[in-house]
Amino acid sequence: MTELVLGTWAELAPMLVPLRREVFIVEQCVPEELEWDAYDAVSVHALALIDGEAVGCGRLLPDGHIGRMAVRRAFRGRGIGRAVLDALLAAAAGRGLGLLQLHAQTHAQGFYAQAGFVAEGAEFDEAGIPHRRMVRRLPS
Repeated sequence: MTELVLGTWAELAPMLVPLRREVFIVEQCVPEELEWDAYDAVSVHALALIDGEAVGCGRLLPDGHIGRMAVRRAFRGRGIGRAVLDALLAAAAGRGLGLLQLHAQTHAQGFYAQAGFVAEGAEFDEAGIPHRRMVRRLPS
């Protein structure tokens, strides 16, 4: 059973850092200096745990930007990413945010489209990976 925890960087960093390092830096070859930024400290973080093990994560910035969505390879295809995204959507609604945006890796556009996000603009490169901007309006 998947447990979902929302919290701050200060609370969750010990579990988020190894997970994000594994997925973004090791697996996807994102340069380490691009992975860590000042937005972590001001974001709401969602962390998915199975038997106490960190298996998925994402963050919500104060401006409604969702990012750093990751699921460990061995746990993909089990609905963990959707559970993390749903938790972030609920957190955004609870904060009264009306417009959400994210930069989806192009291979993941369908995943976000299923959650109501719509692609905008042309494909662009971010950290050496093709992305598209996607947006979703929340009911007010």
